[in-house]
Amino acid sequence: MKLKLPDSLLRPGHPDFGTLSPLAEEITTRAGGALALEHDVPQRLRQCIDDVIMTPKTGRRAYEELEKTEKTYIGTRVEIELRALLRLRKGRLDTEILGQDVDIKHTMGGNWMIPTEAIDCACLLVAADEVRARCYLGLIVARPAYLTHGQNKDAKRSISAEGFRHILWLFKDQPYPANFWRTADEAAVQQIFAGDTGNERMAQLFRLIQRRPVPRDVVEAVAQQKDFMRRIRSDKGRGTRDLLARDGILLLSGQYDSQLIKALDLPPCAGGEFISCRIENEYHARMAAQSGHAVKWPTS
Repeated sequence: MKLKLPDSLLRPGHPDFGTLSPLAEEITTRAGGALALEHDVPQRLRQCIDDVIMTPKTGRRAYEELEKTEKTYIGTRVEIELRALLRLRKGRLDTEILGQDVDIKHTMGGNWMIPTEAIDCACLLVAADEVRARCYLGLIVARPAYLTHGQNKDAKRSISAEGFRHILWLFKDQPYPANFWRTADEAAVQQIFAGDTGNERMAQLFRLIQRRPVPRDVVEAVAQQKDFMRRIRSDKGRGTRDLLARDGILLLSGQYDSQLIKALDLPPCAGGEFISCRIENEYHARMAAQSGHAVKWPTS
């Protein structure tokens, strides 16, 4: 998406305000309020993208590695997820809101392709910027004056530079969960996946990426095994926790170790996340031991 978007002209007196404002209010209400909308839509976008990348099964780690048909399917998934989130039914177009047919358009780029059947209809615009981990949600009446003159082979037209000024934004440049692998050091990623066994790869993951929450799906991708959660546990001296503890590294669960995570001044972890850190003083070693985590100290 463009780094700088023009200011919206959508305010009372604009010819589309009476159409789009009630739709925006209805969407926000159905989502449970503006804050819920700004939280839930980004989370759904991340899930839609990751479910198609399928790192645990395919070994792919980025949107750019997808086939063209898979990239198209993400748009379909987003449409389905938004209807489910907002409890909307299917309409003549993608959905119906307050008795109006509304087309849902999604892009991973900088613009949306509007089909002929959506001309002069309201469109709910969704965009995800994977590089910057930012997302956008807006409404527009797809008037011909807001669209480019050129069209693709399917007779779809994109929104013109002037058309962007006629979008009513529900939110824009909103952070959403970044692709974990995109933000990790590439050399570290190569070392992690060079391990021959699930335990080796998992231990490398938490050795090389410390003091940062690691989602459950990343653990699954690294383990590359059906019972991937077994790799995270102690296992008669052979589990990931055992290997890390011998190196003076603590591996904690957001679900079970939230108090210790807070005491060690680590970033907050959700229930399905994990985090590791190197024990650096005797006080922290005692806190870990009191919480049932034996770790080598002092480290050599």
